[in-house]
Amino acid sequence: MTVLILYHYAKPYERGFFCNDESLNHPFHISTVTSPMLYVTGVFLPICTILLFEYNYSKNIPDTSSLVIFGYTIPLWVYMAYSKIGVFGFGAGITALTTDIAKYTVGRLRPHFMTLCKPNIDCTQAENQHRYFENFTCTAIGVSDKLLKELRLSFPSGHSSFSAYTMIYLALYLQLRLTWKGSKLLRHFLQFICIMMAWFTAMTRISNYKHHWSDVLAGSTIGTVIAFIMVFVVADLFKEQRLAGGCTYKQQQSEEKTTEYEGAAPSHHMQVNNGTDNRIC
Repeated sequence: MTVLILYHYAKPYERGFFCNDESLNHPFHISTVTSPMLYVTGVFLPICTILLFEYNYSKNIPDTSSLVIFGYTIPLWVYMAYSKIGVFGFGAGITALTTDIAKYTVGRLRPHFMTLCKPNIDCTQAENQHRYFENFTCTAIGVSDKLLKELRLSFPSGHSSFSAYTMIYLALYLQLRLTWKGSKLLRHFLQFICIMMAWFTAMTRISNYKHHWSDVLAGSTIGTVIAFIMVFVVADLFKEQRLAGGCTYKQQQSEEKTTEYEGAAPSHHMQVNNGTDNRIC
């Protein structure tokens, strides 16, 4: 909701420019990765993957009892998928909000600013060189107010932050669930594809002159940091693996101790309690 309010009603900071700033004189190009492509892929690919893997994972759980919520029976895999998708969606919203707050606060001009705006400043005059102009009007014909507003939203890159967050979250999720013994290289290959999708998206923002390289770097950093926070702090996706590993170790230790005691026990069958017989992992 906050992101939509910013998009429709907020006004970005009105930053000025130098006439001799070559970084603002690039041509305008259509985006290689459009916004619909970004959000459809970034949202539905992870969600569909989580649904598929959680359903498959739940079939291997011995206790597959369903949950009853408000009188409705909820399959275990639905609850497991819901918890992970909920965290994913929360992180996506945090990423978008963090990015937009920076965009509207900084108001950095895009690389194609001069091409679309055509400010009413004669930059060919020598006295205007190396001067900073804050009071100007865009004189371009046929450019919508929405596009003129977008000219001030360069830093950081929203495409870079969103693609980095969604694809890194998905890559880490594959590390958790794609555990088939023959899938090690397949898992890493799929993770590589996820990272490359985010990398390609970020690079096109530079080659399309939508952002400066520092905008892309900042956006990718935001998405990466939030993805790691969601996975390892908020959701703690790998907690079940740690618990399972600790349980296996304890069981092995218990079995070894039991074997040692049985080998050293006298012939009158002395019963020994090593403190682990009744532990449940």
